[in-house]
Amino acid sequence: VQQVVKATRRKSEEQRLKAGSEKSPNDVFVCERVCTSKRMLNKVGDFSKDPTPNTCVTVCGVSELDACTDACTRSVCANQHHLPNWNDICFRRCQKQCLRLRSGSFY
Repeated sequence: VQQVVKATRRKSEEQRLKAGSEKSPNDVFVCERVCTSKRMLNKVGDFSKDPTPNTCVTVCGVSELDACTDACTRSVCANQHHLPNWNDICFRRCQKQCLRLRSGSFY
């Protein structure tokens, strides 16, 4: 009976992990995957030099917002720019888009 319970717990944990960003109270980290679509580059990285569309970055963080913002920053803000405070601007844009994603109005 214990083996069945352990197997059931393991299977439900695997399904939860496959489902993505669902977080249980015992989780320490949340992982988010952000891909740089043309639309996202237009919204976040429109000032970057030679942006690379269709690249993805997966980052783990202490919250969904932190992980999403970090992944967006790494994928979009890493490109060169002509604005002196580009990193700060891009970070705020990423954070704004991740908040929209959480509220369901990203696209």
